[in-house]
Amino acid sequence: MAAVATAPSLDDCLKLLRAERDEQKLAGLLLATKFCQGDDTDSILKVYRAVGSRFLRRLLMTGMGKTGNEKGSEDKEVYLQLSVTVLAAFSRVPEIASLAEMIDVVPLVAEVVSKLPEQSVAEECFEFFLLIAGASEQGLAKFYEPKIMDALALSISTLPADSKSLELSTRLLQLLVNKLNMDMLCTATIQGLASMVVCLAKLFCVLQNAIKFDALHMLSSLLSLKNMLLFDVLRSIPSRVWATHIRVGVTSVLQNRIVSSEKLQALLLADCMMSILGEDWLLQECDFSSQKEVMPVDKFVLLILESARVEIAVLLNELAYLKYDESPKISTSREESILQKQRSLAIAFSLLEKFIKLISSGAEDQLMRESTIMKAISGLNETIGIVLDFLQDSKDHRRRKGDDLLAAVRIIGSYLAEAPHACKDKTRHLLGYILSIEGQDESSPFYSVCFMLPMLSQITLEADGCRVLASCEGYKSVANCLLKLIELAQVTNEDTGTIVLACDTIINFLNNRKNLLVQVDTGLTKILRVLPLWAVQSSDLSIIMVASCVCTLILDLTSEQVLLSQSDFDISTLESLSHLFVTSLDQKIGDDDRDLLEQQQMIISGYRRWAGKYPIISRIMQQALNI
Repeated sequence: MAAVATAPSLDDCLKLLRAERDEQKLAGLLLATKFCQGDDTDSILKVYRAVGSRFLRRLLMTGMGKTGNEKGSEDKEVYLQLSVTVLAAFSRVPEIASLAEMIDVVPLVAEVVSKLPEQSVAEECFEFFLLIAGASEQGLAKFYEPKIMDALALSISTLPADSKSLELSTRLLQLLVNKLNMDMLCTATIQGLASMVVCLAKLFCVLQNAIKFDALHMLSSLLSLKNMLLFDVLRSIPSRVWATHIRVGVTSVLQNRIVSSEKLQALLLADCMMSILGEDWLLQECDFSSQKEVMPVDKFVLLILESARVEIAVLLNELAYLKYDESPKISTSREESILQKQRSLAIAFSLLEKFIKLISSGAEDQLMRESTIMKAISGLNETIGIVLDFLQDSKDHRRRKGDDLLAAVRIIGSYLAEAPHACKDKTRHLLGYILSIEGQDESSPFYSVCFMLPMLSQITLEADGCRVLASCEGYKSVANCLLKLIELAQVTNEDTGTIVLACDTIINFLNNRKNLLVQVDTGLTKILRVLPLWAVQSSDLSIIMVASCVCTLILDLTSEQVLLSQSDFDISTLESLSHLFVTSLDQKIGDDDRDLLEQQQMIISGYRRWAGKYPIISRIMQQALNI
């Protein structure tokens, strides 16, 4: 009776793997593929220990043609397929996947996928990558090394849309993006991350499945880090195709009926692109050699603007409901919902602010039709009106503290800086309330006043604007803001532009103070103490002159006797004021500098008005200037 043939056992496989000859090891590996399946961890560990990492590496290099042996080119493909199959199988055991010798194979496998192998090989390569990256921090870090991500990005961008390889590679990229932290953003990793952005941009553009939105979220996460190293590398890429890919993807998302959360991600991505390439990214004509059609500039600009406007209107309405409706039907997770909507609102506001900057720059005149510009301005006016209504609602509910309120003031201030008379009635009715708004972490209003200074410095050029500021005592808010700005400037040496705006507002207001009830409060008199000390440290004559003008006009409101009666005001302050005035008047200003000449004349006229009320200042100035 003939003997019944028995199937090879695991022990037979292990004997072959431990043999001396490569032919036996290869036979053992082929046999091992039957035992390295499923979740039989013990069998996989035994096979791995028997074959060892050296032979696996040598087999992979033979399959890649790196051994110098040119014979058997047909066998190379077999060796390559076998090596990546076994590597993927071994990596399913985290204990093996986290070993240093397995992590060291990653660059070789990355080289394999960069040469665009057969799909079966590519699929197992990406499975190997995903398992290695997920098994240990060391494995994950390997993928951020120079050239690794470059190789992967090249391969991923060519994978078929419906392939398992693309699904695995997307999961790998998600893992890399989600685990990325600021410490990893260095010169060594930035080039690879830039390659990742370019790769994801193409996927976002061309795909029409769930991976499109995965790519959108990853792009938003990477670019919203606002890392200047990454931004610089992206700007240096000679081709702007990646930017056009993102533009086409954003257009596709915003044009279709997609949930609001995805549209907000697209708006965030558009905002990031303008942070990288400037607001002109919206206006760039695209030469795109692809079947994908690029939307004309005018339509694209209006699509982005209208999408942002819709989201702002919806979010403000939802926020108002969540914050002010006390109905018991409101979920206990209301605070979480409020925070989420505030974050979403910040995205839309940031985008809108960039639009305002674009329109005010005049750059759009050459690339957009006048009718498009007028539609954009009309839309901005309408949205600012909605934001003002949101603040009116907040005022009615006696709320003046919150980062969402402060963000609303910022966007209003940005727009009114360019169009100070827009939404005139609403703005002036709410001005006092606006200037009282505080951020969540502020102890007193400061940033709200800073945001409104560009507008205030313009409306106070007219008597009507000064009346509005006087009626709400907004000049006191400006004075307190100026004091805070000077305090910060002495510590941080920040830009003096905002200080000058505050000074200009006070000068305009005091110049138009006729028929206005202006109270000399502690804020105004304190300016007399701190402004001269700050200004004389500057080498900028315009700073010295504007500070002198502010002090000159404040002195009109009081007298030396009254000032010296205050506990925090002494003769040294009068001396510092005198020194500031002397410095301002002891300047030879050319006839062509009309602004400085007018300021100098304002100081001289002020001196003539109040010299008799300030004998100490008058005496010092007479001695110094030989008046």
